[in-house]
Amino acid sequence: MKITEKSLFFVLLGGFLLFNSTYTVQEKEVAVVTTFGKVTNESTQGLHLKWPWPIQSVEKVDANKTHRIEIGFRQDGDKAVSVESEALMITGDENIVWADAIVEYNISNAKNYLYNTDSPENFLGNATVAAIRSVIGSKKLDYVITEGKTEIQAEVKELLIASNDLYNTGIHILDVKFQDIEPPEGEVSKAFVAVTDAREEKNTKINQAEKHRNQVIPQARAAANAAKEQALSEKTERINGAKGDVQEFNAIYEEYKKNPQITKKRLILETIEKVYPKAKIFIVDGNGQTVNYLPLTDLTKK
Repeated sequence: MKITEKSLFFVLLGGFLLFNSTYTVQEKEVAVVTTFGKVTNESTQGLHLKWPWPIQSVEKVDANKTHRIEIGFRQDGDKAVSVESEALMITGDENIVWADAIVEYNISNAKNYLYNTDSPENFLGNATVAAIRSVIGSKKLDYVITEGKTEIQAEVKELLIASNDLYNTGIHILDVKFQDIEPPEGEVSKAFVAVTDAREEKNTKINQAEKHRNQVIPQARAAANAAKEQALSEKTERINGAKGDVQEFNAIYEEYKKNPQITKKRLILETIEKVYPKAKIFIVDGNGQTVNYLPLTDLTKK
């Protein structure tokens, strides 16, 4: 029987259509069928039919498999390679720690896993780093590197579950396991020590300043109170002195009204005595005649 080119074309076309119209889903897989780019069906284990490409296409995921991502390191055969940008964390008391973790998960919704995020694994990795930073950033160093590991794992897992539920990633978090949480080594450790020393020096200076302030402020208050009391005392003294002067003036004025000439002479003599307390006083008449000595000082005392 002679096979023509036309019949060969139809045979090849039929084989192509048959090959592209069936697909097989393995036991642990879930297949998502899209028609012209829109999700139209999901199928599980078995042989299935579909329209050939480009009408329909199929993507499969291993839904029952436990997947894992590594945070702070990458496993390269038997060797673990550190990823500093993910591992370095700052604690709530501003110390630095190195945190390595593994997140285990499976795919709970194939459609959401394939089409709700551009890269589910990248999303999960970034979300995990953010969650670890948030939790460790709220704890103190001593707690983080000692008994806090279990609680930190639980809090990180809770945050991851909430984040994946919020964005409908189709990821189900199984577990979060920290490999190490410890102070960094090498150059980072030196920088850590330098930062710690600087912080301690800062705290020392703050304490010294507080001590100085606690000493100076009471002294300044005491000095201010003393100055205030002295001013009040001087004020009272001056007021009392002024009152006494007024009383004395009033008394002199009353005497003056009774005997103006005598009072006037007495005031003149008292003033001269105050101005010239040690001087000898002589009185002469207006004609420059014989001077009669008068013991004026003795007279004024009388």
